Amino acid sequence: MPVSNGRDSAALLSITLDLMLPADSDRVRDPPIARYQSYHSAYNDDTTSRQCGNMALLPIRTKLRGPAPPPIDAEQPDIVDESIDLFRANSLFRNFEIKGPADRVLIYLILFISDCLSKIAASRVPMSQNEAQKQLSTFAIDNVVLPGDANFPLNALYAAPANRNESDLLRQYLAQARQETASRLVEKIYIDGKPSKWWLAFTKRKFMGKSLS
Repeated sequence: MPVSNGRDSAALLSITLDLMLPADSDRVRDPPIARYQSYHSAYNDDTTSRQCGNMALLPIRTKLRGPAPPPIDAEQPDIVDESIDLFRANSLFRNFEIKGPADRVLIYLILFISDCLSKIAASRVPMSQNEAQKQLSTFAIDNVVLPGDANFPLNALYAAPANRNESDLLRQYLAQARQETASRLVEKIYIDGKPSKWWLAFTKRKFMGKSLS
């Protein structure tokens, strides 16, 4: 069960305030990064979740079909909430110390969020919220790359699934997590029917200098 940390919350608020931009600016201001540290998953100490390779199959609050277990407490933030909430702060960092199997899920979903934002930003005609939901729902289940795949960008930091059954299970879990992340992301970033420039500005940054695409 994740435990909130008041100091972490205050520091994250400080980062958020440092990143606030004028309404007419798409430029991401460079904050004094040395003041901050990257943020980790609150689920790293979870010993109850199954692992595939060295990624935890964490509970997800979702109505989508898949192998993710339901959370014990639906009121607590799950790994999808964490990934969306920490995306902007962690995107400032090219290095990230992995502290547990949940961090590997966090990294994966942050990279997926970055790819989703790039897809929205690349549209010549601004995507409506409905169109973004459709496009990202399809994107979420296409080409789900896994640790051990030749095109997986972080094979040096991830263990491949032990066998075919684990590989199939992890692919199903990540597809489910990607779909839920895409759905919540669109709800988060669309304001008055348009994607937030504050969020799209982060397409100029790549967490750890990597992309899943």
